[in-house]
Amino acid sequence: MSTLLEMSGVSVSFDGFKAINNLSFRIGEPELRAIIGPNGAGKTTFMDIITGKTRPDEGRVLWGEKSVSLLKMSESQIARAGVGRKFQKPTVFEAQTVRENLAMALKNKRGPFDVLFHSKTRAGAERIEAIAAEIGLSDQLGRISGELSHGQKQWLEIGMLLAQDPRLLLVDEPAAGMTPAEREHTTDLLRRAATKHAVVVVEHDMEFVRRLDCKVTVLCEGSVLAEGSLDHVTANQDVIDVYLGR
Repeated sequence: MSTLLEMSGVSVSFDGFKAINNLSFRIGEPELRAIIGPNGAGKTTFMDIITGKTRPDEGRVLWGEKSVSLLKMSESQIARAGVGRKFQKPTVFEAQTVRENLAMALKNKRGPFDVLFHSKTRAGAERIEAIAAEIGLSDQLGRISGELSHGQKQWLEIGMLLAQDPRLLLVDEPAAGMTPAEREHTTDLLRRAATKHAVVVVEHDMEFVRRLDCKVTVLCEGSVLAEGSLDHVTANQDVIDVYLGR
């Protein structure tokens, strides 16, 4: 498994507060990784740095086989290079159907207006069907997205990310507000996605993390506190102290 993203010695301060402090992190392709940590550990800032939303004060963020620096790229260039991000609150186009949402998201090398007609091509239509099957919404393609359940909207948004064919997916708290059945489906979806892509899941819910059954990185005060299987990191005394208080 080759390294897709490598961060080393990354620090960033906001008004004197070190949100990220000498952070080093790497993920391969394909790989599934969970990021856990108490509130204020730097999880959101970590994702903001990878996507170019926040610029670190120091450190390196290297991407892909050629180890290009993401720090020299704009947010849109980073997205085009293959970094996709899903925020906690789903941002689907509520007035459009599931099919239209996926069509708008489909990776398209041509001009911005062609995307509106992309679903008319056979390859585009087949890709939409395949993604819908992957996320479990094949029977909902004609449905207005605003009518979907919270969980279904989350899956649609993951589908919209997959449609852009990213190499790295950053997924923020996907389990929040889901029913047990929806959470189970979400676990399966993310695990399947991680057979082809690098997937980073930021999550508070330990049961959900356990079901992902992947390597876990624990952030605390902007640095990596521990890394390994969930059993390994939750047996770590430093992690116990941080999570459970002294």
